[in-house]
Amino acid sequence: MRTDGETSAVNYEGRKDLLRSETMKKFVFFGGKGGVGKTTSSSAYSYYCSRKGIKTLVVSTDPAHSLSDIFSQEIGSEITMLSKNLFGLEIDPEEESLRYINKIKSNLSKTVSRVIVNEIEKQLDAAYVSPGSEESAVFDKMVEIINTYGDDFDKIVFDTAPTGHTLRLMSLPELMGSWIDRLIKKRKHAVELMEMSNRQKRKNLKEIVKEDPIIKILSERKSNFERVRKVLLDDRLINFVFVMNPEKLPLEETKKAVKILDKYSIPVNAIIVNKILPENDSSEFWMSRRDLEKRYIEEIESYFSSKEIIQIPLLSTDVGPEHIKEISSYYERLYYV
Repeated sequence: MRTDGETSAVNYEGRKDLLRSETMKKFVFFGGKGGVGKTTSSSAYSYYCSRKGIKTLVVSTDPAHSLSDIFSQEIGSEITMLSKNLFGLEIDPEEESLRYINKIKSNLSKTVSRVIVNEIEKQLDAAYVSPGSEESAVFDKMVEIINTYGDDFDKIVFDTAPTGHTLRLMSLPELMGSWIDRLIKKRKHAVELMEMSNRQKRKNLKEIVKEDPIIKILSERKSNFERVRKVLLDDRLINFVFVMNPEKLPLEETKKAVKILDKYSIPVNAIIVNKILPENDSSEFWMSRRDLEKRYIEEIESYFSSKEIIQIPLLSTDVGPEHIKEISSYYERLYYV
């Protein structure tokens, strides 16, 4: 789908006017149970936005990346042009986790003694394989993308991992913020104790604490989390979309997920009901399946009556580049949510 050398047909000022007049949602997250079609939905929506002249970046945080398959193009960890106004990026959780740990090691080596660094590095290596390390690293990458590329793209679309991972990801700003506060408090106390034992005081205690390199690192990290938390809580900037199939398990999982995100005040604005069965098969088996599907669709429309609900038909083949343009038209309503 890539067209080399193509550039945006709409200049930046024009895009900003378009965003103000038609849509304000700069960051859009697609979540849902594994296998329901999140990547197809996020790709088709991103394609639709790009056709409207919106410079769009679609980012996959799912370890089982499918963006490359859908667009029939190698994407990977570098921002790649897919077509006019459309760019892709795949976050590798394992790679980001290793990069995250190595970055901490590098920062520590500049601030503490070699003996202490050796001991801390052992703990960091253990943390690298501990539960939650990849989610934390992926969230750090998301923070980086939002803070670094937020001004470079008009819209950034996140194709997230299955629901459980996504919920842990979304709750991290609040959890990590409190954790970093405690670390800063402990570090300040340690610096104050060390300085009190230092007979040759060169500066006042407040200035020494302020210039402590570890406190600087922690404070910068906290500041990044706070900026992203503001984004996640701003329904003028963020749109969280859940994708599901009209079946019992995806429906129940989505109900729980929406409740949890509501607890963290993260807005869920739309529901994609994907893989709707065709009407033109009158065999007993398909009629029975459609009756069951109809009941679930009615329950979805009743339970999520306050949200935009978009129904997408089941395709007869696997999704490829030739289908993205076809199904992108279904996402017009989502574009204005």
